[in-house]
Amino acid sequence: MKILKNVATYKSNKKTFVTIGTFDGVHLGHQKVIKNLVESARLTNTTSVLLTFFPHPRMVLQNNTNIKLINTINERIQILEKTGLEVLIIQEFTEEFSNYTALDFVKNILVDTLHIDTLIIGYDHKFGKNRKGDFQQLESYGEKFGFNVQEISKKEIANFTISSTKIRNALELGEIEKVTNYLGYPYMLTGTVVQGKNLGEKIGYPTANIQIKETYKLLPKTGAYVVQSSFNNSTIFGMMNIGYRPTVSGKNQTIEVHFFDFNENLYDTVIQIDVLAFLREEQKFDSVESLKYQLAKDKETSLEIINGLLFDS
Repeated sequence: MKILKNVATYKSNKKTFVTIGTFDGVHLGHQKVIKNLVESARLTNTTSVLLTFFPHPRMVLQNNTNIKLINTINERIQILEKTGLEVLIIQEFTEEFSNYTALDFVKNILVDTLHIDTLIIGYDHKFGKNRKGDFQQLESYGEKFGFNVQEISKKEIANFTISSTKIRNALELGEIEKVTNYLGYPYMLTGTVVQGKNLGEKIGYPTANIQIKETYKLLPKTGAYVVQSSFNNSTIFGMMNIGYRPTVSGKNQTIEVHFFDFNENLYDTVIQIDVLAFLREEQKFDSVESLKYQLAKDKETSLEIINGLLFDS
C-alpha cells in the first residue's frame, strides 16, 4: 500500500476507484466499503484509492472539541494495510481545505488529480463546505465530468448496524466483546513503556507502564482487563489496569500491564496491547495485601478467559 500525506502529490494518470471518509475504527461496515472498492478496482484494472483526513474535521472546525478517536492515525494505517488497498491518501484537514465547495472538491481533486473512474460511498456520505454535497449532487457531477458513483445502501450494511459512535459508547461502558464484534479485531492501545514507581514489582506483579502520546485516543472505561501483545512473533497474555490506583493514593490516570510468564526489559519500547475482555471495575482496597489477593484472583480469572478464547478459536 502506497501512503501519501497530501492529495496533490498523487501523480499517476491511471484511472481510479475512490472512497472518501475518516474511517475511524475501520470497523466491519467500513471494511465492506473497502472490500467493494478493492475488488472493483481489480476487475477494471484501475487503482483503488482511499482518501481520508487527519486531524478529524471536528478537531479543526469545532473549538475546544474533546472528540476521542478509536484509532490513532498509525493504527488506522496498520489496519488498512491488511485490506489490499493500493493507495492511501491522508489529507491534512485544515480550515482552508474545509472551504472547498462540493464542485471544487470534485473537479480539482477527484477529476483533475485522481482521474476518477468510480466513486464508492456510504449511504449517508456528505462532503464539501458545510457538508452540502450529497449522493444526488455527486451523481450530477458524475454525469458532467464522466465518472460513476456507487452508493453502499443502508440495506446492504443493515446486518452490521455498526457506527463509530456505537463503538465509542461500548468502550466507555467496558463492553469489550461488543467492541470486538463491531471492529472485527481486538481494540488496540499503542504506546511506549515508561518508568513507573515499581509498586507492582514489589508485590509480585511487575507491570509495563504504557504512555500513549496521542491525547485524542479513546481509552476504555477505568478498570481491569484481559489483554494480549506480541513479542518476537510470540503472543503474550496478561492483565491490564486503566485507572488512578486508589489503593496507593494515585492521582494521575495510568495504564499498567502485567504480562504472564514474561520477564523482558521493555523500557522505551513501543508496544501494542490488544484488549480481549473486561475483568472488573477499579476499586480501592483496604491494604496492599488485599490488593495482592485480588490480583491473584484476577490472574486466575484471566487465564480461564484466555483458555476459553483459545479453545473457541
